[in-house]
Amino acid sequence: QVQLVESGGGLVQAGGSLRLSCAASGCTFSTYTMGWFRQAPGNEREFVAAHSGGFTYYADSVKGRFIISRDNAKSTVFLQMNGLKSQDTAVYYCAAVRVVFGTMYSYPRGYDYWGQGTQVTVSS
Repeated sequence: QVQLVESGGGLVQAGGSLRLSCAASGCTFSTYTMGWFRQAPGNEREFVAAHSGGFTYYADSVKGRFIISRDNAKSTVFLQMNGLKSQDTAVYYCAAVRVVFGTMYSYPRGYDYWGQGTQVTVSS
């Protein structure tokens, strides 16, 4: 059973930075596509970034500000968030899938496993 545990959320002022971590267990981590999604109150869960097959993908809203990376030796994926804005406030979720097809890395239904989420609040 794959388990994902996020950490690193918190309260930060606009313009600040946070680094989220997601530790995975129960899988051959290096072979999995890893994604970050977020969900604000009243909104649907939306794609943030993904790391798949050596490539990285970003939502337009975070491109140039957020960086996704992974440490396969530690079975951990990171999301470095810089230049945070109030509209980045949300619960951030880590997700994993063994095989991803086409652009399904950017859709919640493209993933099989989810973490519990970590709150990120950006004050303006």
